[in-house]
Amino acid sequence: MIVIGVDVHKQSVTAVAVDEAGRMLDERTAAVGSDKLIGWAGELAEERLWALEDCRQLTRWLERQLLTHGEDLVRVPPKLMAPERRAGRSRGKSDAIDALAVARAAVREPDLSRPRPDEQVFRELKLLVDHRDDLVDERRRTQQRLRWHLHQLDPTFAVPLRMLGRSSHLERVSRWLARREQELQVRLARELVVRCRSLTRTITELDRELERGTAETAPALLELPGCAAVTAAKLLAEIGPIDRFKSDAQLARHAGVAPLDASSGRVQRHRLDRGGNRQLNSALYRIAITQARYHPEARAYLERKQAEGKSRREAIRCLKRLLVRVVFQTMKTNPALT
Repeated sequence: MIVIGVDVHKQSVTAVAVDEAGRMLDERTAAVGSDKLIGWAGELAEERLWALEDCRQLTRWLERQLLTHGEDLVRVPPKLMAPERRAGRSRGKSDAIDALAVARAAVREPDLSRPRPDEQVFRELKLLVDHRDDLVDERRRTQQRLRWHLHQLDPTFAVPLRMLGRSSHLERVSRWLARREQELQVRLARELVVRCRSLTRTITELDRELERGTAETAPALLELPGCAAVTAAKLLAEIGPIDRFKSDAQLARHAGVAPLDASSGRVQRHRLDRGGNRQLNSALYRIAITQARYHPEARAYLERKQAEGKSRREAIRCLKRLLVRVVFQTMKTNPALT
């Protein structure tokens, strides 16, 4: 069997074929959208595995093309390529070197993820969540620009912090601007008010759509204290099919909430993992902070950890690790996700 590593760009695709020992056999470059690589691969060997760098904004079209032709493929996380590049004999960086690193990483790692027929619902949730995050960022920037315009027009006109997201305060600002002389800066500020209202309406509609999608996909997540629809959708979007993970420990490592062993000699200690999926880590943190304020069991757990000598931040990290176990078990017992 051969493994074909692929490095995909916007205009070109470079593929390198290696044998089971990782020795390079051949390479080929084709234009994006072309099916020449499939014909080239067919001339090399009948039994082959395609390895694609996991950059799905660039590789989704190629995944569809390969699956349509009945090809077998795996996704290689970019972090697995760096050790292969360092170990290679060719120095520097090129598309061929990257494709070779992808192929050798696939040879070394037998349990890489593959496209699944049930991942479409998670992809759609991720598209919605990412779009909502972009709109929230845009609204925040728009509110900041509006606040500066208001300050320049009249420093005594006070708008409380975080209140420009409320329709009542936007209406107050709109009426105040309407009473002023319609100079250029006033007109710009009024346009920003209209933009804030439009963004808020769109975000609200997305929230409803995410709530419906989450309720249909994993309603049990919504019953988790501190986990509302947007956070539940973020968990589903970043975790994907739960069968990807064999245990909650593997999911915790993926989320970056499992402590890393940093022992040496007689010193036995662990340190914070700053890697992992930071979006997933952030969602777990929001749940942990909410539970720490309002959930009696979580508050008792934090008090117990702090009584053991842990700081507040360390106790929150322990709670996040516990939450991973709860989320894993919740998704595992959901028939729609297994």
